[in-house]
Amino acid sequence: MSLLRIAALTLLLVAAYYNHFDNAFHFDDFHTVVDNTAVHTLDNWKQFFQDPAAFSVLTTHQVYRPLVTLSLSADWTLAGGANTRWFHISTFLWLIVLAVTLWALFARLLRNEGWAWFATALFAVHPVSAETVNYIIQRGDLYATLGVTAALYLFLTARSPLYLLPFAAGALSKTTALVFPLLLAAYLAIYRDRRWSSLAPSVAATLVLGLLAWRMTGAGFNPGAASAGLYRATQGFVSWHYFTQFFWPAALTADTDMTSVAAYSDPRVWSGALFAAALLAVIACTAKRDKEAAFGLAWFLIALLPTAVMPLAEVANDHRMFMAFPGLCLAAGSLAKRLPRARWVPAAAALVLAASVTATHFRNEVWRTEESLWRDVTVKSPRNGRGLMNYGLTLMARGETRAALDYFERAAVFNPRYPILEINRAIANGVLGRDGDAERHFRHAVEWSPAQSSGYFYYGRWLWQRNRRTEAAANLERAVALNPRDFAARSLMAEIHAGMQQWRELDTLVQDTLSIAPTDATALRFKATLAETRRHAEDARSKAEAAPAPERFIELSLAHFRSGRYLDCVEAARQALRLRPDYAEAYNNIAAGYNALRMWDEGIRAAQTAVRLKPDWELARNNLNHALAQKAAAGQ
Repeated sequence: MSLLRIAALTLLLVAAYYNHFDNAFHFDDFHTVVDNTAVHTLDNWKQFFQDPAAFSVLTTHQVYRPLVTLSLSADWTLAGGANTRWFHISTFLWLIVLAVTLWALFARLLRNEGWAWFATALFAVHPVSAETVNYIIQRGDLYATLGVTAALYLFLTARSPLYLLPFAAGALSKTTALVFPLLLAAYLAIYRDRRWSSLAPSVAATLVLGLLAWRMTGAGFNPGAASAGLYRATQGFVSWHYFTQFFWPAALTADTDMTSVAAYSDPRVWSGALFAAALLAVIACTAKRDKEAAFGLAWFLIALLPTAVMPLAEVANDHRMFMAFPGLCLAAGSLAKRLPRARWVPAAAALVLAASVTATHFRNEVWRTEESLWRDVTVKSPRNGRGLMNYGLTLMARGETRAALDYFERAAVFNPRYPILEINRAIANGVLGRDGDAERHFRHAVEWSPAQSSGYFYYGRWLWQRNRRTEAAANLERAVALNPRDFAARSLMAEIHAGMQQWRELDTLVQDTLSIAPTDATALRFKATLAETRRHAEDARSKAEAAPAPERFIELSLAHFRSGRYLDCVEAARQALRLRPDYAEAYNNIAAGYNALRMWDEGIRAAQTAVRLKPDWELARNNLNHALAQKAAAGQ
């Protein structure tokens, strides 16, 4: 392998991707990276291999990809937080490694370094590859492809079980790599240069790795397809769609509006089957005359099998082409090698690469921000309810709530029972002051997805903002019970416990949170708060004990109020009343404590008693007027 050609390949990749390094986090990046405290420290690295919950905070997405999670944690540490630049640099460096490995494999198969270089470059700068390179969490596709490619190269060259190591690494990044024995079988069937018994080690390794992945998948994992049979029946047509994107990738979209067929009689079923049959026929016919082209086409079909068999929520997704496209690039390189040696051939190849670099550059710009990405989705996938919703979210983030709600309503036409959409419709209506509509949508979200924590969390947050504390706490507790890694719910529950002076409950929650995530910032903050309030309470108690009763309880009550322990303030004042039932100062402290807790009715009653006992006491009247005004403002 020429170092000059490796340098040229690297420069070509830089030309294609130089404008992508500051692109944003998108979609699944948030629940696997940004909101996932498990990856925010490398101290948890063992957990990545032991607990699928470390992959995502969403129970429906907790799968076993420990090497991906480890790489994300390393990038978070190196970046010092949610700085996407290092994440993209990391992915890009691995793309270079994959390109060099792929070139070594293609050079061995094609026996021509020049056309192997072209086939590799075509894959690396093809705009389809940009769908994976720009999508941080989908680096799993890159790692899996690298594992399979390196394993195949070592199988052909090392003549030892060493090839199982990169294969295992690929499978621990994404289970799509488990197609490796099928790739080997296709190679043996076409080239016939090894015994079939050579498949045995890879088959055994696949069984072990597949069983491990199955055992380590979270109990709440939900692939999402409504009908497994109809999903699979659509995949032949999806394969045709992917195949056409190799030649004209103008329809690339981050979230397609393609759906499963509604019935097995749908024309897409038989047309997809016809395409698959035709491709298999081409492979069979060319296997003797052009083994590399036949193997490349077989690679394309085999690499699509995992997502064709597993009934996923999206019937198609453009990043799924990443592992399949090396096969088409190998076939293209083999066909190009057979062209006559004319000057126009390398010129045409250079033109193809230049067009690919340009298209990738423009595709990177689409992935620049959440707004640019989802705007593109609404144009190319106008019937995609999730795309319309996500674009609406970008508008709401800019303060354009009415425009956002319009997109949410349009999305509801295509996704009428979509719990996440209901949450966002509720939030938007709440911002616009339409509380009745907001609550209706929140209730729909909980009703339609009772096993997920997100609906309970957002409903609980909304209830808390409206001072409906008991209902808020019940919903947040349900959210945490359903998903112990819902740290947003835990954080708000901690705020509620602290605000209501529920120190015992707060201490329990903090300890439980730190047992799951020892570096959780909110839990550590409240741990410090608990320690501080305990210290203040002990100091206040020791000082108050020297004063004569019932005055010592008033001093204790005031000390609790100053340290923010309002329920303790109320309780100390009540102790004073047991000793002196007509103690106006005790009633005033009770009023102040309840007012601080926004418990206006209780505060009003206590302040009225204080005023009755001391009619000219201005402080008690101020507490009474404040509680009355706040109750009126809250519409209670």
